[in-house]
Amino acid sequence: MNTRGQLAENLACQYLQKQGCSIVCRNFYSSFGEIDIVALKGGVLHFVEVKSRRQDEPLYAITPHKLKKIQQTIDVYFQENPSDSPFCIDALTLKGELPNCQIEWIQNIAF
Repeated sequence: MNTRGQLAENLACQYLQKQGCSIVCRNFYSSFGEIDIVALKGGVLHFVEVKSRRQDEPLYAITPHKLKKIQQTIDVYFQENPSDSPFCIDALTLKGELPNCQIEWIQNIAF
């Protein structure tokens, strides 16, 4: 991972922790792809995709194809880490120059 990506994920973890989340794991890999952050808040598992862009809208980088890979990776996560917890897929976007950027946490981006 490049330095900007690492910094973005570190800032995302700090932000989520300030919002009351516990970080369960980072960079969960499967043959389908990667989940940047798995966080727990209020009994709900949040599978968080982190996207940062200097100028463009970061959310546009999460395509339907990317969401499908995230969903497949979540299936692998639950095979390896059985849980009855409800879950959702979230986006955490960082726009602008890091670390002085605008952060937005968008919960439940896929149904």
